[in-house]
Amino acid sequence: MSTTLSASTLLAVPLAPLLGSAIAGILGTTFGGNVIGRRASHTFTILGVLVAFILSAMTLKSVAVDGARFNETIYTWMVVGGLKMEIGFLVDGLTAMMMVVVTFVSLMVHLYTIGYMEEDDGYNRFFAYISLFTFSMLMLVMSNNLLQLFFGWEAVGLVSYLLIGFWFNKPTAIFANMKAFLVNRVGDFGFILGIGLIVAYAGTMNYTEVFAKAPELGTLGFPGTDWMLITVICICLFIGAMGKSAQFPLHVWLPDSMEGPTPISALIHAATMVTAGIFMVARMSPLFELSDTALNFILVIGAITALFMGFLGIIQNDIKRVVAYSTLSQLGYMTVALGASAYSVAVFHLMTHAFFKALLFLAAGSVIMGLHHNQDIRWMGGVRKYMPITWITSLLGTLALIGTPLFSGFYSKDSIIEAVHFSNLPAAGFAHFAVLAGVFVTSFYSFRLYFLVFHGKERYDQNPDAHHGHHDDHGDHGDHHDDHGHGHGDGKPHESPWVVTVPLLLLAIPSVVIGFITIQPMLFGDFFKDAITINTAAHPAMVKFGEMFHGPLAMATHALSTAPLYLALAGAVCAWYMYLINPAVPAAIARALRPLIVVLENKYYLDWFNENVLARGARALGVGLWKGGDRGVIEGGVVNASWKLVGVVSSVVRRAQTGYLYHYALMMIVGVLLFMTYFVWLAK
Repeated sequence: MSTTLSASTLLAVPLAPLLGSAIAGILGTTFGGNVIGRRASHTFTILGVLVAFILSAMTLKSVAVDGARFNETIYTWMVVGGLKMEIGFLVDGLTAMMMVVVTFVSLMVHLYTIGYMEEDDGYNRFFAYISLFTFSMLMLVMSNNLLQLFFGWEAVGLVSYLLIGFWFNKPTAIFANMKAFLVNRVGDFGFILGIGLIVAYAGTMNYTEVFAKAPELGTLGFPGTDWMLITVICICLFIGAMGKSAQFPLHVWLPDSMEGPTPISALIHAATMVTAGIFMVARMSPLFELSDTALNFILVIGAITALFMGFLGIIQNDIKRVVAYSTLSQLGYMTVALGASAYSVAVFHLMTHAFFKALLFLAAGSVIMGLHHNQDIRWMGGVRKYMPITWITSLLGTLALIGTPLFSGFYSKDSIIEAVHFSNLPAAGFAHFAVLAGVFVTSFYSFRLYFLVFHGKERYDQNPDAHHGHHDDHGDHGDHHDDHGHGHGDGKPHESPWVVTVPLLLLAIPSVVIGFITIQPMLFGDFFKDAITINTAAHPAMVKFGEMFHGPLAMATHALSTAPLYLALAGAVCAWYMYLINPAVPAAIARALRPLIVVLENKYYLDWFNENVLARGARALGVGLWKGGDRGVIEGGVVNASWKLVGVVSSVVRRAQTGYLYHYALMMIVGVLLFMTYFVWLAK
């Protein structure tokens, strides 16, 4: 029997992190007089996120076990005509799952930050930011209307700007956060246009009311064109998702965002901000199901991102950037699932990916700490024996990422490949090839990273930047000490403190088991039954996939005879041979394919195009409008011309004002004569 959740309990979920953020951000910083210290700041913020996680877990239990639901307005902000602007919550299977993922990963990041940011001057400020980010993301996923969705959407963008540029004395960080902000504005412009079209034609912002009018919207045309209105709405909404979830070509901000501290790489780029676009499209499934054009567009964009961003991961040498391009590729997989109408598979991969990618990012940060802030994997090697916990958790995360049977990533990634295989959309063929080829690419760059970092010869003493501040994380932000207080002057790696390793171990558990446990209810059960809508007659991919599914164990057994497993194995073997057995091979390949490597090193020249064509073009247009329009037409033609005309007229009129009475008398006589002449002429 369905039960109703408590509004006050749900309200406490986002407000607890907000309260922690306010305490640390006001009382723990110069702004509020540094009333509280570091221990109090991290205690209050961690306590707030812990409360949010516990309440979210209780909510998930009520939703999954008791069938509880909630869809009510909490506060009405204003009413304009018939349009209500409200704050409200919609809690179903999709929301409850997202609440737990966001709060759990955030809690792990908060704990990890105690160790990672130990010596940083902005310690309290960082905790305030990540708690504020958690609040923003919870408001986004819990919303029941487009206004609150947009508020959360923009709030996570704002806080990500603050976090990426956390070290504001570091020029590369400032460039990266401005880049992220501007690229996301491009996507958000499309997003707000989509919301505006919905409001204009549906007359409401409430999800339930919009979805009720979806069939009516599906019959309308876009004025002045032969396009369908629903197609324009869905593509505009998806452009917003392209920016937030870093899809080609709006992906360029995400790799550069690695300039921020490692904990936010895990928080923003694994479980939360970048998955907001995936969540939004899944939530809007009743609209997207009405437009095959939009779904094909999503398939193509996702396929390009999944494959071509993976290629870039192969040539990266910065440990965090390899994981960042892996995130881009996996977001492409999720997007492909959305395009195939496998929305439940997309959010299933979102969930499993959140755990193992947060694990990989935090493990990368642990390696960076252990190696005294060297981030170049070419100067690592043999870390396994010095950092056993980091090593084993990284291996588990890597196995999950490449889709090893029984690991969480296997169930979600293979489900995407199967769903796309069964899709009947025209773009599905290309998408299926891309996600299949991406399996090999993912395995190759993942194990390249793993082998170069944890195995092989120790190369710490060969690092040419070892004594020149090669610290992406801490190179230029004040007087920060290089080793976070974990000084090991011998140059050898060292295991991280417990506040770093405990989150790694806790994230490793769901990275291994969560897929096996949840695939049945999430993909083929009733967990998302009232959250996701699929037109199975037009898009039968999930129905066909369901007919072939016989349980998680049978799926793992069946994988032994399918291509993805052997592609992943081939990628791992190639990486093992090329980077452990015969390191001359990668160098030979790089020489033979130099033109291709140059293209990859320049990231397909998209940054060059954005900076030299789009940015300069926009600047030239702006200067032209300023000089030609503002100065020339408005200032010169309107403003200046008007006062000059007044001056000319007044200079002429002024001559008639002499001050002599006989001049005025003469003018009166002349005037009378003119009037008499006029009236005589009229009389004739």
